[in-house]
Amino acid sequence: MNEDEFKKKLTPEQYKVLREKGTEAPFSGKPLYESRQGAYNCAACGNPLFSSDSKFDGGIESLKGWPSFEEAIPGSVVFRDDNSHGMRRTEVVCGKCGSHLGHIFDDSVSGTGKHFCINSVCLNLTERK
Repeated sequence: MNEDEFKKKLTPEQYKVLREKGTEAPFSGKPLYESRQGAYNCAACGNPLFSSDSKFDGGIESLKGWPSFEEAIPGSVVFRDDNSHGMRRTEVVCGKCGSHLGHIFDDSVSGTGKHFCINSVCLNLTERK
């Protein structure tokens, strides 16, 4: 998909976050409060990213405003160094379309020691039946 196709498919907020590496306002997205079971897919390309089984209530206070996951579906995401905004972080991008999803942090609360902090607008849930 080229950028014009992404612009047509995505809302302006989704495009800003997914394609321009923006961040949505904390506590603003439905997936943060979602309790149904299934797979969370990339809103840009449909790639399955996270199982609802790996979703948890974030342990790090400053990250609680976005959906939190302990692990991604194997092979679904790619990690990139992110040194923007005077910080050293690890960006999480979709392994299929390269769209920005959020960041990953160390977290002693999760079962894996990792905390995927993902923007809600990047995710669509396919409910498990």
